[in-house]
Amino acid sequence: MQLSDIINLSDYPIDDAAFREDCKNTLDKNGALILEGFMLPDALEQVREEGLDNQHLAYYCTEDHNVYLTYPDPDYPDDHPRNRSIVSSKGCITDDQIPPSSPLHTVYDAPNFRSFLCDVLGEAGLYDYADSLSSVNLHYAAEGKELGWHFDNSSFATTLLIQKPEAGGVFEYVENVRDADKGEMSFDAVGQVLDGKTPVKTMNMPEGTLA
Repeated sequence: MQLSDIINLSDYPIDDAAFREDCKNTLDKNGALILEGFMLPDALEQVREEGLDNQHLAYYCTEDHNVYLTYPDPDYPDDHPRNRSIVSSKGCITDDQIPPSSPLHTVYDAPNFRSFLCDVLGEAGLYDYADSLSSVNLHYAAEGKELGWHFDNSSFATTLLIQKPEAGGVFEYVENVRDADKGEMSFDAVGQVLDGKTPVKTMNMPEGTLA
């Protein structure tokens, strides 16, 4: 497939400078960018079939972690936001288990898609992972699986929803909790989120959405 067979370029002209600027402004304002219907139906169906065909290869795990994705700190009590345990559980197939002809690889490798992301994210350049397994991953979330509260280790994350869940699966986030680049931990704010005292934003996305 060509990129024009995969991305809805009529609604999302990723080469257009004005569109890129609009996306950047939305991301800066809201903390997230939602492009519904970004992937075209035929490409979406191919990826879904690839996922079903390779689901038996998925590695499933359940992990206990804190929101910072760091080891516990004995200087703080177990119920402190620094050490409070969160659960994440999911299945995943890695880059080498996704067919080379997959639309996911076509999009990931497209120079103009990377350039689009650079402009929207304010990055000088984007490069392949040093870990060859991590470039493109497909995640599976069956009933009862969850992705607990956490701060990403990377400065951003880009996801495509391949199949809308029958129920649940709502993505929740909170803006401006901490500035990790300045070393902020924001324990009080994190505790408020974990205690359910902070309003959260939600993204209930249709399949084919880029976020």
